[in-house]
Amino acid sequence: MEWIVGIGMLFGLLCIIAGIAALRTGWAPRWMRRHVTRPSLYGLGLLLVGLPVFVQGFFYFHLVASPSWEVRFFGLNAFLFSGLILIGVGQMRRRS
Repeated sequence: MEWIVGIGMLFGLLCIIAGIAALRTGWAPRWMRRHVTRPSLYGLGLLLVGLPVFVQGFFYFHLVASPSWEVRFFGLNAFLFSGLILIGVGQMRRRS
């Protein structure tokens, strides 16, 4: 089970790195460049998706004190879903 959580933490870390790169430079992965119209929103969305996935690993491995399951569930899902919404908004076409 630990390797599944470790892979999830790796995915979260990759999302965080890609989000920082998108915020600072406007970079997007090659397969997404045509679709991303607002790199800053896309990068913020990637940060908000990667953060809860990465933090869940800290709670699983008991590296930090874990709050109650309600706080973890509702708080981290709020970050995750708001990040998904921002990724979608970052890919919407601008009106002319």
